[in-house]
Amino acid sequence: MSTSHSSDSRGARTHHRVVIVGGGAAGLELATRLGHRDNLDVTLIDKARTHLWKPKLHEIAAGTMDVGRHEVGFLAHARNHGFQFRMGEVTGLDREAREVSVAPYVDVDGEQITPARTFGYDSLVLAVGSQSNDFGTPGVREHALKLESLGDANRFNRKLMNAFFRSQALRGTGDLQPLRVCIIGAGATGVELAAELMRTGTEAGAYRGERRANLAIDVRLVEASDRILPALPARLSAAAHQLLSKQGIHVLTTAKVSAVACDNVELADGRKLGADITVWAAGIRAPSFLRAIDGLESNRLGQLAVGPTLQTTRDPRIFAIGDCAACPLADASGFVPPRAQAAHQQANHLAKHLPAFLSGSALPSYRYRDFGSLVSLGEYSTVGSLMGGVVGRNMFVEGIFAKSMYMAMYKSHELALHGWRRVLLETLARSLSPSTGSRIKLH
Repeated sequence: MSTSHSSDSRGARTHHRVVIVGGGAAGLELATRLGHRDNLDVTLIDKARTHLWKPKLHEIAAGTMDVGRHEVGFLAHARNHGFQFRMGEVTGLDREAREVSVAPYVDVDGEQITPARTFGYDSLVLAVGSQSNDFGTPGVREHALKLESLGDANRFNRKLMNAFFRSQALRGTGDLQPLRVCIIGAGATGVELAAELMRTGTEAGAYRGERRANLAIDVRLVEASDRILPALPARLSAAAHQLLSKQGIHVLTTAKVSAVACDNVELADGRKLGADITVWAAGIRAPSFLRAIDGLESNRLGQLAVGPTLQTTRDPRIFAIGDCAACPLADASGFVPPRAQAAHQQANHLAKHLPAFLSGSALPSYRYRDFGSLVSLGEYSTVGSLMGGVVGRNMFVEGIFAKSMYMAMYKSHELALHGWRRVLLETLARSLSPSTGSRIKLH
């Protein structure tokens, strides 16, 4: 790849234009670290106004987290860290012209805020994350909620809080029924949401001194595989299953969903599960616009094929990182898993080596380091495994220690965005904030 820079109308050399598409963990961390680099003009494009760490969405959906304390506004963050933010959804790519196309941005009232635009680049980084894969299951798009964005989490929370207020109104009438929530897919998202919902039911029952629960929740977690958390070690899966069952969650394994209706979920064996709220959390795929975008190679999930240097296989000027990238493992045994730790590592790799590469140095290969898996099962329960690179050999962890390590994962993301000084102060402020009554947020 040449290291040419863009030129102005007089032919003068200007900064190398790096365009990053996607303000998730990988994209925002990369923009933050590259923003103040000399000779780089960094632009981040995202269709949202704010960033929230995706693994936190289940807490917002369940109403157990104050969004305002964790949300990062793109515009202010860009100003503070030396890069530009442009709002809009990328819909196309012209590799010959080195431009990405951005659709007009229309707000919730139907008013067009920004027109259709194009942005030129010298290097392009695609970090658009992943979406749920419904595998063509009938009724999913019409009747199931997903947890892909802050908007999705807020929609779920509104339904949940509406059920809470409805139960208050019906209390004592004899018509009160438990809120039936069916979560399809027992990966990390589904498992963590199930656990958080049971916490919501418990705390809502004690809201403002109520003695009896006024939000009974019947949570069913449905998984097509023979165990929950099928991508993680079997011992972790078994421990999580036991903890969920103790909390009153109905776990159904080897249960394939054949259709979703407005008030029930139909299984392949003919059973129907009643559901007031259905959440689809089974499988992932890359955003559909990436599939064969201007000739770039993609796999069956729409992920862009990249080499060990994170460059796409058909264009060395274009990189892909995070969930939207199909990156081979160093031992050729498969691909880097779509996890937050992988996105964080890839952003660090490019931030460290891209400036030198653009100046003519060789770009080293990225090597994925698996630090293990941690799954939160409520306020005080977490299970996980630490890999050999951390403790010398694989080690199973649970309880308060595992919960602390789960929180440390999020702190590493905050450190990448804000630095240790601000993170230390904000963490101290959160710990000193007075807590009165229930922690459930009535959004």
